[in-house]
Amino acid sequence: MVIHYKDFANLRLPRERFRAGGNDPLLVAGRNDGADERFILHLGVDNKYCFPIRYRLRDGNCIIAGMGFLRKLLAWGTLGIAAAVLVFFALPTYRQGEASIAGKNAPDFPMTLNGKPGHLSDLRGKVVVLNFWGTWCMPCVEEMPALNRLQQRIAARGGVVLGVAADEDEAAYEKFLKDEGIAFPTYRDPDTREHISKVGAKYGTTVVPETYIIDRKGRIARKVIGPQQWDSPDMIRYVDSLLEQT
Repeated sequence: MVIHYKDFANLRLPRERFRAGGNDPLLVAGRNDGADERFILHLGVDNKYCFPIRYRLRDGNCIIAGMGFLRKLLAWGTLGIAAAVLVFFALPTYRQGEASIAGKNAPDFPMTLNGKPGHLSDLRGKVVVLNFWGTWCMPCVEEMPALNRLQQRIAARGGVVLGVAADEDEAAYEKFLKDEGIAFPTYRDPDTREHISKVGAKYGTTVVPETYIIDRKGRIARKVIGPQQWDSPDMIRYVDSLLEQT
């Protein structure tokens, strides 16, 4: 399916996972502004990750295809090689091999919650589940109910789920929060560009969802890649163990 970039903003995919012949989904969105060509690629590896990149397409078209089509593209030279490299570096098996950041101080950042300015450091003394997400990211949307339930469970015990959204459209973001009944505090990063949050980039996050669990002393206890069942027994036990620490 090929869609001209001017029509892409009006495209609304259903929330059901996009499938193409049973293969994992690949979504390539392009825009041609003449000399300044900017493109965003969203690649869901096993439907779990969303990330934007820059790449050059022709004729200002957007392409939506399955991984089976990607295999054909691999034979086309440069585009195929670039796509293969992207897939490799996005795979969880590779990304889980990055150096551990456990024990490091969580980078501070300014934010506005409920109309009031503040900083992440204001939450020192609480266990913070810092979730980087976006309304455009279906895996992020799918884990929202579990994050709501986690917030309800830990709020009275000195814990908080804090979202940082990589959304440029404030109106669409606010509508999403209202429609979906998001119960935990979340901050829309106004410096987001092409689905990359400046705050997230400070943490090294360009793929969402990604979550950093921060202990009461403001140190990163664990980095979690990809969507989770946040109220699963294992996750509850882990968060409880941090809540019990002083």
